[in-house]
Amino acid sequence: MTEQLTETATPASVQENPTGEPSAPVRGNPVGESPASVRAHEAPARAHEAPAPGRTRRVLWAVARWTAAVAVCGGVGAGTAMGITALDRTDVPGLATESDGRWEYPKLRLPALPADRPRPFTSGNEAEIHHADVRRLLLPAPAGATVDPKANGAWVTDEAYLARYGKEHRARLEQALADTALHHITGRAWTMPDGTTSRVTLLKFSSVAYADQFMRDVLKPGEADEALPAGVAEGEILEGVSGDIQVPDVTAYAYGEKKPYGPEETRWAYITAGDTLALVAQTRKGEALAVPFQQTVALQAQLLG
Repeated sequence: MTEQLTETATPASVQENPTGEPSAPVRGNPVGESPASVRAHEAPARAHEAPAPGRTRRVLWAVARWTAAVAVCGGVGAGTAMGITALDRTDVPGLATESDGRWEYPKLRLPALPADRPRPFTSGNEAEIHHADVRRLLLPAPAGATVDPKANGAWVTDEAYLARYGKEHRARLEQALADTALHHITGRAWTMPDGTTSRVTLLKFSSVAYADQFMRDVLKPGEADEALPAGVAEGEILEGVSGDIQVPDVTAYAYGEKKPYGPEETRWAYITAGDTLALVAQTRKGEALAVPFQQTVALQAQLLG
């Protein structure tokens, strides 16, 4: 059965609830006094002099005119308030929110499983095996990306995988691939309009033990002799990335190229998820951006969880 994944959504349109003003106090006769007593306190008017008809008409006309004006103003104000509350935040002048740098990925869906096969990290799958086709667990490219036709969800050869690391690390990695129980390598690569190049690689082993061993004893992230991506001289742990990847039973380790680096910067992360190990790497001229990198790692972790 196909399942749809969700991510933290962008805040929905902001609507403002108008607050009612307290009504004006009722003006009338003082409590306990009759109309006659009130009139008795008032200054006596010219009792025998009736108001002139023309003046009365002018007063009534002025009152009617002001009443109409108040009604029109009130209607316009209410209409404006209703119009603003009905708009999205980006439609109201002065309230537009700029993009936070996230890419627009398609909706993520978990692939269908073979009959009677459980998902990893569920009861009945103590070995934490991904029974789905691992190629279907690759993160799709976001909108606007130019996808590498040679790395678009196809199987990746050992040579192509080794080329993603520095030359000084390839011999050790090649020997490890020959000695370990590795089933498949698959990957996808794309380039965004701003020049950011992304590569996502999934390595599926025969068991959790082999995946953990390859991560710990071969790649050695964070250690002095770790296997660094091609073009990276030295790396460092990126704070505030791994802790935000909150997918049960999945762990992410994020790293960045240590300054000073060359004309481009690389960020990369490993994701451990049962029998599968993921490598997410992004390179950009000048500086690799933090927001799309963290977003890409988080979404790939969701697909593996």
